[in-house]
Amino acid sequence: MGQQKITVPKGTKDILGEEVVWWQKVEEVVREMANLFGYQEIRTPIFEQTELFARGVGEETDIVQKEMYTFQDKGGRSITLRPEGTAPVMRAYIEHGLSVTNPRVKWFYLGPMFRYERPQAGRMRQFHQFGFEALGFSRPAVDVEIILVAYLIYQELGLSELTLELNSLGCEKCRPSYLSKLTKFLEERKDNLCANCVRRLEKNPLRVLDCKEEGCQNLFKSPSFPVIEEYLCSDCRNHQFKVEAGLENLGISYQINPFLVRGLDYYTKTAFEVKTGQLGAQDAIGGGGRYDQLSAALGVPGVAGVGFAAGIERIVLLLEKTQQETRPKKVPCLYLSPLDEEGEKQVLRLARELTKWRVPFYCDFADKGLRYHLKKAQKSGVKWVLMVGQEEIERGGFSLKNLTSGSQVFLQEDELLRLLQKEKSLC
Repeated sequence: MGQQKITVPKGTKDILGEEVVWWQKVEEVVREMANLFGYQEIRTPIFEQTELFARGVGEETDIVQKEMYTFQDKGGRSITLRPEGTAPVMRAYIEHGLSVTNPRVKWFYLGPMFRYERPQAGRMRQFHQFGFEALGFSRPAVDVEIILVAYLIYQELGLSELTLELNSLGCEKCRPSYLSKLTKFLEERKDNLCANCVRRLEKNPLRVLDCKEEGCQNLFKSPSFPVIEEYLCSDCRNHQFKVEAGLENLGISYQINPFLVRGLDYYTKTAFEVKTGQLGAQDAIGGGGRYDQLSAALGVPGVAGVGFAAGIERIVLLLEKTQQETRPKKVPCLYLSPLDEEGEKQVLRLARELTKWRVPFYCDFADKGLRYHLKKAQKSGVKWVLMVGQEEIERGGFSLKNLTSGSQVFLQEDELLRLLQKEKSLC
């Protein structure tokens, strides 16, 4: 009896076949938008010291309490696979002394994150995000720019029927008075809270607004439930007004959601989320906000920051669901078919020349006859097949077949390369 086959760990998946093309499409759009807006790429480690997320994300968040992959390394250090990207970005900014040498930076990232959650469509234990972060900017215009970047990425990907929800979470000056009122309201109705929110009430009552339990949700519907907007200081009100005005100036519609707090403790002032009605319960496909207090939690106060992140899995699900007819394809220009060993030598030599002209190709080294090669080429979707067998070698050239028209011509190597140079639209 053979050994049991090894499968991927629960909550992870292989990304292959046509799905990869969707991922590449998202990544290409993200990189192009980053280039247009002047955001430079940053690549932080996949694992960090656990303290970074405990202090940065918040001790009482679900991420820190229940979802992090944390372990001790061989040196006895507590290490965590990164569950989100903003805290590592701020850590890098501080560690490299940029608050002194280059205080205003714009970064973007792409990469895997890890959270121990119940796997479901678009929500994996290893998931992937892209994110944009602007550090050192306190003006509300930067909040608008970040939202615009997100908006344009979704637009470029062809996504529609999206909703932008917006809120202000106040600041260290005005939030305490709101928290006092919120705590009083919840304490008086403690029996209606779920067990998790009873614990949150003692540690961080703002986290209660993030609860999805029906009993807690019903409390939010009460006419007397305190809304943070009523407690904002003049600075926060002015900031929020300018963000809203900036979005209106760009023609970006939004909805105010007074219960939007996001799942991280570092947000101040602006918080936003982009949602879709096409993915069921997992309706958020991106979000972010301002985090002017994050740097203080990491030991260096005074660094303003704003950013957003989006889950690639959910975006790909949405693309697959709504754009099947227009899904992108990666098809090589030429299908190179050597028909014997001598043909293989000629094809490999030609491949080196084709790379100089940046002509994409695929070499099929299957030990099969011409019929097989033509069938495989047809199935791959290419337009042109370049064949090299005994006859071509004797004549010192290549047979080029157009699979669309069925026509076939014989070309010497210099003729073929001239054709490629002259007609870049060969495919």
